Amino acid sequence: MAETQQGPRARYREQTRAEIKEVALRQLAEGGVGALALTRIAKALGLSGPALYRYFANRDDLLSALIRDAYDDAAAAIGEAATARDRSPRERLRVLAGAYRAWAVSEPHRYLLIQGSPVPGYVAPDDTLARARAVLGPFLPVFAGGSPGTDAASMVDRMTAWLETDAGVGSWVAEYAPDAAGDVRASAVALAGAVLVWAQLHGAVGLEVAGQFAGMGHDGESLLAAQNGMLADAFGLE
Repeated sequence: MAETQQGPRARYREQTRAEIKEVALRQLAEGGVGALALTRIAKALGLSGPALYRYFANRDDLLSALIRDAYDDAAAAIGEAATARDRSPRERLRVLAGAYRAWAVSEPHRYLLIQGSPVPGYVAPDDTLARARAVLGPFLPVFAGGSPGTDAASMVDRMTAWLETDAGVGSWVAEYAPDAAGDVRASAVALAGAVLVWAQLHGAVGLEVAGQFAGMGHDGESLLAAQNGMLADAFGLE
């Protein structure tokens, strides 16, 4: 009986939390993190300040919820693109990178929330790392079977050392690239590719989302395609 009585209350709580996040996202879209104001959110929803704090303890608590949601949605978008496993590694790289860019361009304020400048004084929750790795995870099997050239050799060495000092990294590789599990070389190559593609994606997509390509004679899609091709060549992806 107690569970039945709590059901509607719990649903109302989740609905109100969702409405608070929706207003917060509008504020982010209008003015970035600096525009996030709990008092204005409460006013928009017809809540008192103390009532709002029943749903989120403070601004950072709300910010953490928005960050978790952004990572989860980005991971879902890339995970959906990762289902096309019958394609070549080079083509899968193109599809995954395109899905990442498409999500970021369609949700620029949320992309900048997780990949933009750090918020002064804000400390992200511990579970953010796992969510960030879920976004990059589908790229790991793309590179696991690659044959990196000399330009990427130092990066592979770095990733080998990382595997030796952080067991969690090996578990991450095993989750997304099980064929590389237990193979230090293949795991290090997968990691090197994933880290490098993340850096390239962040650079190209971040510039595009920030509007830095205006008047430069190219667009985000063509730049990303060129970068994907160079990275695929560097890892010998077919």
